Amino acid sequence: MIPAGALADRYGAKLMLGIGAAIWSVATLLTGLVGGFASLFALRLLLGLGESAAFPCTSKLIATSVKREHIGLANGVTGFGYLFGPAIGTFVGGLLTARLGWRPVFVIFGALSLLWLLPWSRVVVAEPTLTKHAPTVDPPAMREILSQRGLWGAAIGHFAGNYTFYFILAWLPTYFVKVRGFSIDEMAWVATVAYAINAAAALVAGWSIDRWVKSGRSATIGYKTPMGVSHLISIACMIGMAVLPIQGCIVSLFVFELFMGFSSPGYFGIPQILAGPTAAARWVGVQNSVGNLPGVIAPFVTGVLVDATGSYFSAFALAGLVNLVGFVGWVFVLPKIAPIRWHGHHVDATAPVAGA
Repeated sequence: MIPAGALADRYGAKLMLGIGAAIWSVATLLTGLVGGFASLFALRLLLGLGESAAFPCTSKLIATSVKREHIGLANGVTGFGYLFGPAIGTFVGGLLTARLGWRPVFVIFGALSLLWLLPWSRVVVAEPTLTKHAPTVDPPAMREILSQRGLWGAAIGHFAGNYTFYFILAWLPTYFVKVRGFSIDEMAWVATVAYAINAAAALVAGWSIDRWVKSGRSATIGYKTPMGVSHLISIACMIGMAVLPIQGCIVSLFVFELFMGFSSPGYFGIPQILAGPTAAARWVGVQNSVGNLPGVIAPFVTGVLVDATGSYFSAFALAGLVNLVGFVGWVFVLPKIAPIRWHGHHVDATAPVAGA
C-alpha cells in the first residue's frame, strides 16, 4: 500500500486505481481456472497486489474532488460499497457455489469486476500529481508526512479496529459452528445480516457527520466521537459474544457491526482532511499498511490462544483489550481534525472544515 500511495500521487489516482482493479479482477477470474496450489497461491498474491491500490487511490480522489463539508458522506457511501460487497458476495457466492461449484463463481465475479473498468474509463478527475505538469502544487515530502502525530494516531486506531475486524472475519464462523452449534446455513445468514448492518451504519454515519460539521459544530468532535465510542462498545461486545447465551451472542455481534459501521467514514475521512489532496494517498498508504497488519496477526494469535487454552474466551478478551489501544490512538494521540499546513504548501481555503 505504501508504494501504491506513492504511485497514485505521482501518476494519478484514477489511473492507478484502474490498473489495480484490472489486476485484482484478472486474478479473481483466473483463480477459477487454476490447476494446483502454486498457481492458486500466486494468484492470491496477485490479488493482494491489485487490491493495495484501492484505499490510497480512493482517498486521494475524495480529497481532491469532494468538498470538505461532504467528505463524511463520500466516505459513508464508499464504506457502504466495500462493506455491503461482502454481504452480497457471501450470500450470492454461497448460492452459486452450491449449484455450480467454486470455479465458475471466481470466473463470474472476476469477469463482472472487469466490466467496472468501462464506466471508470469515462470518469473525469482533475487531481494534483507530483509531476512537472502540476507546477502550482508543492507537495510535502514523505519525511514530513511520516513526522505527523496525526498519522500515527490514526495508524494506531486503525490497527486496533482492524484487529477486532479480522478476528471476527477469520474465526467467528468457526466459533459459531463448533462452539455455538450453528449449521453452515445459519452461520451464513447471521454473517450476511451482520455485514449489511455494518454497511447501512456507515452510510448513516457519513451523512450524520456532514450534518454535524455543516451546522458549525466541531469537526474534531464529529469525527472522533464515533471512533472512540466504537472502540468502547467493541470491548463490551467481545465479552458478550464470549459469555452470553446464543441470543445475546448474536445481539452482541450485531451491535458490534453497527458501531463499526458508524466509525467507518472516519478511518479515511480523517486522513483525507488532515493530509489534503497532495498527501492523502501516501498518508493512507502508510496508515492502511499499519492498519492491515492485524490481517496477519489476529488469525494467528487467535489460533495459538484457542489451542493453548481450549477456549475462545482469551481470544475474545484480547480483542477487547486491543480496543483500548485504539481508543487512545483516535481520541488522545490524534490531534484536531483540520487540514495540515504542509511546509511550503498553500492549503486550499475555499472549502474549510466548519468548527474544526
